Amino acid sequence: MAALGEHITALVRSHAAGDDAAFYSVVLQVAAREARSGHHAVADDIKKTVDNSRKTTPRGNVTKLAQPRGDLAELVETSHPSVTLRDFVAPSGLTGQIKHIIAEQRQRRTLLDHGFAPAHRLLLEGPPGTGKTMTASVLASELSLPMFTIRLDSLLSKYMGETAGKLRTVFEAVAQRRGVYLFDEFDALGGDRSGNDVGEARRILNSFLVFLEEASAESIVIAATNHRSILDRALFRRFDAVLTYQLPDARQAGAVIRARLGSLGTGLSLAKLGDHTHGLSHADLVKAAESAAKGALMRGQTVVSRDDLVAALAARRQASIG
Repeated sequence: MAALGEHITALVRSHAAGDDAAFYSVVLQVAAREARSGHHAVADDIKKTVDNSRKTTPRGNVTKLAQPRGDLAELVETSHPSVTLRDFVAPSGLTGQIKHIIAEQRQRRTLLDHGFAPAHRLLLEGPPGTGKTMTASVLASELSLPMFTIRLDSLLSKYMGETAGKLRTVFEAVAQRRGVYLFDEFDALGGDRSGNDVGEARRILNSFLVFLEEASAESIVIAATNHRSILDRALFRRFDAVLTYQLPDARQAGAVIRARLGSLGTGLSLAKLGDHTHGLSHADLVKAAESAAKGALMRGQTVVSRDDLVAALAARRQASIG
């Protein structure tokens, strides 16, 4: 019921704002939930209605950041994820942290009314492909919010000298439009800088921290980094929560593979695959499962064999090393 309430609230908010893109996104999220619940006829009807409405209804007053143009179009990627917490494979401790953040956001009005801000400034750190971006997608989906991805490396390289002004524009949107804002590759901005490596980079970082400190609790601001070791330790206290990601163990690797294979993994034994999955990220495991599945399907088979999977894992390991 909480998820339904979030959807209704999001529908009313997007309708009032004249934001067609957000409105249709929430409606399609409702359709996806109905499909996952087995209500396929209802889901199909919703999708058909959306398609027909998009063909006949003029575009509304979509906000600038929802459909970025000009310079922002190269820096901000807008998406409306549908992945849920049930699709996310992670240690129980990490999953618990994410659930707690979602719970605080769903109760944010109660917390704010009593002078407490929900957790809304998050730092995600860990190796590539371990679920940081997926976490942002899960938060957006579970809370029925749009997701905005800002590539900080592009911001720094393209707008050196005016980066702080571009950051201000993004954080103004954080206050004006509720959403999940993912600042990817945060180490490009938050590295521990010393010696002669100061000046513009330090001023940009200071600007980011000021904006972060003042960020509206209505939105979730996420900084993601693959390199915790190079971050200035003073940064960590600026965030409400720090979520740490690691490569999956053998059990988690099996869960990732089985979830991606779906019915194609029926009867497939994943026991004693640890030697083949060790050192591979969640993303690597998904790619290997997809490769094995496609190979089986193209041979006219309806299930993936263990040999298929082992070969795909070996190929993925070789690609990662290369």
